[in-house]
Amino acid sequence: MNKLSIMNEIDEMLDTYCEGCFVKRQIRKDHGKTAAHRFCISECTVGSQLRFLGEELNKIGTGEK
Repeated sequence: MNKLSIMNEIDEMLDTYCEGCFVKRQIRKDHGKTAAHRFCISECTVGSQLRFLGEELNKIGTGEK
């Protein structure tokens, strides 16, 4: 994978799954922005995939394989 394809995949996932996410909106309303962000990062399956793609992007940026 190259940097551009990873960034495009991240953008596509954010647009498809995260924009207007009911779960995030409800958690934010009930518990605040920090709790919603924590949920997205640690518990959401889309968040897990985004985290994986971010790690791949970091590997490319640092030159690791």
